[in-house]
Amino acid sequence: MNVQKSGYLSIEQLTDRYLAPAQRTGAERTTDGLTFEEVLRQRALQGAEVGALKFSKHAAVRMADRNIELSTEQLARLNDGAKKAGQKGIRDSLVIVDELAFIVNVPNQTVVTAMDSTETSENVFTNINGAVII
Repeated sequence: MNVQKSGYLSIEQLTDRYLAPAQRTGAERTTDGLTFEEVLRQRALQGAEVGALKFSKHAAVRMADRNIELSTEQLARLNDGAKKAGQKGIRDSLVIVDELAFIVNVPNQTVVTAMDSTETSENVFTNINGAVII
């Protein structure tokens, strides 16, 4: 039998040497300078706000394209409208706040799209099963 002496005493030393560096790369930073762990903690804290609406990527793009900015008071009213829709059993709701219209998926607490008064001139909304006017 031919035994080779490589300097390693155990399989753990081999795995630490060759596998651990590839698996333990937690120090990398995202483009905004945060580690993955820091991003997860921030998201958990943001999600801790019970009843707070999220905005889908589509809704965020629509709001940016249409120059829609919500004041904190309008956002509170939008959250209130979604809450009222949920209490009535509405799944997909049109929530109107001032001259702004939002389609909200109530179970997911997510704003799906957003429109202003110029976009709603036809007054036709599809894929909803209820409306709340705040």
